[in-house]
Amino acid sequence: MPLGRHGWARRHPANAGPRKPTPGPPPRRAPTQRPPTTHERPTEQTAHQDECLDFRPPRYIVIHVRRDMARPRVTGPSPPQEVVTMPESSVAEPTKLTFDAPVTELHVRIVNGTVNVVGTDEGPARLEVSEIEGPPLRVTEKNGTLTVAYDDLPWKGFLKWLDRKGWRRSAVVSLAVPARSRVEVGVVGAGAMVSGIRGPAAVKGVAGDTTLVALSGPVRADTVTGNVEAQSVTGDLRFASVSGDLTVVDGSGSSVRADSVSGSMIVDLDPDGPTDVRLTSVSGEIAIRLPEPADADVEANTASGAISNAFDDLRIEGQWGTHKLTGRLGAGSGKLRATTVSGSIALLRRPAGEDEPGPRDGSGETAGTTDKKVL
Repeated sequence: MPLGRHGWARRHPANAGPRKPTPGPPPRRAPTQRPPTTHERPTEQTAHQDECLDFRPPRYIVIHVRRDMARPRVTGPSPPQEVVTMPESSVAEPTKLTFDAPVTELHVRIVNGTVNVVGTDEGPARLEVSEIEGPPLRVTEKNGTLTVAYDDLPWKGFLKWLDRKGWRRSAVVSLAVPARSRVEVGVVGAGAMVSGIRGPAAVKGVAGDTTLVALSGPVRADTVTGNVEAQSVTGDLRFASVSGDLTVVDGSGSSVRADSVSGSMIVDLDPDGPTDVRLTSVSGEIAIRLPEPADADVEANTASGAISNAFDDLRIEGQWGTHKLTGRLGAGSGKLRATTVSGSIALLRRPAGEDEPGPRDGSGETAGTTDKKVL
């Protein structure tokens, strides 16, 4: 088709290129809708959306608090209180406990302080803790066995318990139990007294002294450095120690056996019948006193120590080094054996009727003193 003048040029200029689109406002994006979760309620887009409630799950902080109902909170020292015990309780303050269930066996283990056990035929078993410092004592009663001890202080391997951190505790404990009960007492740095028990009794001590009074059942005492004193013990006595001393006063049991490394032994016997006495020490001294008249077959030995004897029927052999004392007193029904390596041995005689008031001579001394022969 013919074009007029400048017709093509008007439509297609020489420098004209493709026309650019006129920029306009960016397209509006549709608002994103988040699907509601199981714990949210769907909301509508309104002009008052900011005023809608927030149904997101709330957040809480929970603090767990353990409370021991057996240990009431106190602000100061309180006097001991009488409490009927449960099968298990924790004692952290002065307390008195009474046990209605029958008790046939007692286990006590404490560190520092004092423990006193008394056998009685009246009333139920009773416990009094008059002083306590450090961790609480665990008190349990199960199947007739009453236990008063720390959780970290077992009876097995007791003499090896030397944890110095655990020594920062103390308790003063007194117990009254049926006299026929079986008693086990363990002390670390604490004193112990056991009296009036007719059942078997066992005491273990690391560094505490022990006193045994009027025990008629078999008795066993093991210590490391603690001393043991037995008064009027009529049951069989067993003693073992490293450096602790043994003192027996008015012993009338049928058997006394003691072993020590460096501890001394003083045994005063007043038996009702034949007695089997066996004493052994490495460097400790041994002294034995027998009643007059005595009934025993005697043999005593020392490697380098001295021997003294107050009985005419016994003879001492050896002039230098080893000394030996042998002989028979009375019918020789009982046995007396004493052995030490470097310690001395003394055999003393108790005159008849010594415990009764006797005539005195002009010097004011009681007549009938004990004579000794020393070698």
